[in-house]
Amino acid sequence: MNFNLSEEQEMLKTMARDFLADKCPKTLVREMEEDEKGYPAELWREIVDLGWMGLVFPEEYGGSSMSFLDLCVLLEEIGRACLPGPFFSTVVLSGLPILNAGSDVQKLEYLPKIARGEAICTLALTEASARYDAPSITVRATADGDSYIINGTKLFVPDAHIADYLLCIARTNEKAEAENGITVFIVDARSPGISHTVLKTLAGDKLCEVVFDQVRVPKKNILGQLDRGWGIVQRIVEQAAVAKCCAMVGAMQQVLEMTVNYAKERKQYDHPIGSYQVIQHYCANMATDVDGSRFSTYEAAWRLSQGLPGTKEVAIAKAWTGEALERVITLAHQIHGAIGCTIDHDLQFYTRRGKAAALSFGDGDFYREIVAQEMGLS
Repeated sequence: MNFNLSEEQEMLKTMARDFLADKCPKTLVREMEEDEKGYPAELWREIVDLGWMGLVFPEEYGGSSMSFLDLCVLLEEIGRACLPGPFFSTVVLSGLPILNAGSDVQKLEYLPKIARGEAICTLALTEASARYDAPSITVRATADGDSYIINGTKLFVPDAHIADYLLCIARTNEKAEAENGITVFIVDARSPGISHTVLKTLAGDKLCEVVFDQVRVPKKNILGQLDRGWGIVQRIVEQAAVAKCCAMVGAMQQVLEMTVNYAKERKQYDHPIGSYQVIQHYCANMATDVDGSRFSTYEAAWRLSQGLPGTKEVAIAKAWTGEALERVITLAHQIHGAIGCTIDHDLQFYTRRGKAAALSFGDGDFYREIVAQEMGLS
């Protein structure tokens, strides 16, 4: 059994860490939380030039033909650096679904734009219930000639204020069972009838309320099949959950290293606080949670990358990692003391963003239910 990354993955990891350490200091992260767009155009262009936007797309679409597992390695470093911007929403929430479920025409139209950094995309999934099950989808799409008319409100849509395209999940058949009447639409974000409001969030990210008011979408913009979109949504949520876990693992690793370094340097009663057993045990518990989260996350990522069934593994990873991050952050704050609670300290970035990430695409209880179902307990 070999848990090591491949040589190519190690190179990607090292390159990404060095690049982000240089180009994405916490001063930039602070600045982007207050910025209207939420990302720096110059850094975005450099990321495009590195090939990150097309990392998992085939070469015919301007990509590098790397795997979902390779993308997860990159996402861990992105989480470690708190990279601001629409990378996750464009690549994970939009690019991968188009790659997985799109027609040849759709792939040729949208994937090269994403790879070249010419299109920012996002997913309009969540509604007022904030759940990730089929009955929660109430936004409607009604047939009208060669188009569909979409009406309703989506909440917590990342980066909708700067998006060029939205993947909108809508109900197209009211009479069918919840899972059988859902369709995914590729919507031009500048279509008449679309409005958005940027929400104030704990994480300082750009989540939006998006209102669809008589928005007309051509039938050719259906992703996959009419009324058969729930399978696409399930795959999106699984990949997004694992991707969030990778970002959380990167955040935990950074918090652990920050905390261990602080424990070595901070002195109390003429001794580094790391010399006291209670602090040592706190750090050991943090390291245990980091490694446990990494192993469960990468098992799930590997299964999805190989096209293997991974519902149970994804659920275990997301349920564990979100709560492990909370434990790691809590111990980090206890070790840092008052300084770690100030807005000027970097720890607060991981505290705020970690809470949001743990809830994204389902919290621990949501995924424990799935694990139970996979064990035949439902």
